[in-house]
Amino acid sequence: MTRLNKITPCLWFDTRAEEAARFYVGLFDNSRILRVRHFGPDGPRPADMVLTVDFEIDGQQITALNGGPEFTFSEAVSLQVICDSQEESDHYWAKLGEGGEEGQCGWLKDRFGFSWQVFPAELDDLLADPDPGRAGRAMQAMLKMGRIDLPEIRRAADAA
Repeated sequence: MTRLNKITPCLWFDTRAEEAARFYVGLFDNSRILRVRHFGPDGPRPADMVLTVDFEIDGQQITALNGGPEFTFSEAVSLQVICDSQEESDHYWAKLGEGGEEGQCGWLKDRFGFSWQVFPAELDDLLADPDPGRAGRAMQAMLKMGRIDLPEIRRAADAA
């Protein structure tokens, strides 16, 4: 298998690497499973259990590893889904959040406990507005949200 990226994120699961990879691949366009490897008879886990799954989501190569229960995910690492519209953002927020946990400012944990940031690209522009008052009002509105509501952030930014 040829690697597309020199740097590839590796997500550590206990036993659900293949389930997670298939979920992510089913959610994003331009996505596919590249390779599934299994433990052998001399491995630290049961023979034929999935060891790793190499996959792509929207062209980003990722590896999922069934490494055991020693490590779990935290919000210190997340993947961003930067969307073209509020509708696209809402779609990914709903799908990734099914069975998971909503966070603040567009963050959520999916059903596997992995963190994602889901937001429309325009949010970056609002937060970096050259008018510090407008950017500050946008920031204050965003800080009160779980799911990003871009029309509400626009209204807050434009309020004087």
